[in-house]
Amino acid sequence: MIDIHDRMIQIRKCHAGDFHEVVALMRQLWPQKPFDAERLRPAFDKALVSESQTYLCATDGDRVVGFGSVTWKNCLWHEGHLVFIDELVVNNLYRNKGIGSRLLGELVALARIKGCCRIELDCAFWREETGAFAFYEKHKFTRRAFVFSRVL
Repeated sequence: MIDIHDRMIQIRKCHAGDFHEVVALMRQLWPQKPFDAERLRPAFDKALVSESQTYLCATDGDRVVGFGSVTWKNCLWHEGHLVFIDELVVNNLYRNKGIGSRLLGELVALARIKGCCRIELDCAFWREETGAFAFYEKHKFTRRAFVFSRVL
């Protein structure tokens, strides 16, 4: 664990130079998933300039220690705009220090600024034992649906 008591953790928009550190965080979020940086880079770069996606980084000095990404969309079911949290991860050494809460708070604030009526995310069943479900419930998220997916 890292003591961040005397450190200034900043939340900012990601930039192209953050790519490798973000990939390292993705590997912590999904340790069983092999990440091909060459295939991931175009998607990362596209999101940086997209009007429908936002990437935020939490930094400790020059080091990226947290990452959050959202996608904005219009939804008829919710009668307006909603934001979907695609990823939210904090470096294992920096967890339980409020960084994830700060990142999530910034994402929620952005959703409010953009006039969204809802913010959603999915969380794998196995993450309940890691405390992820409790984290989201502490931040007033409720379990309301299953996510079904299909590889194309």
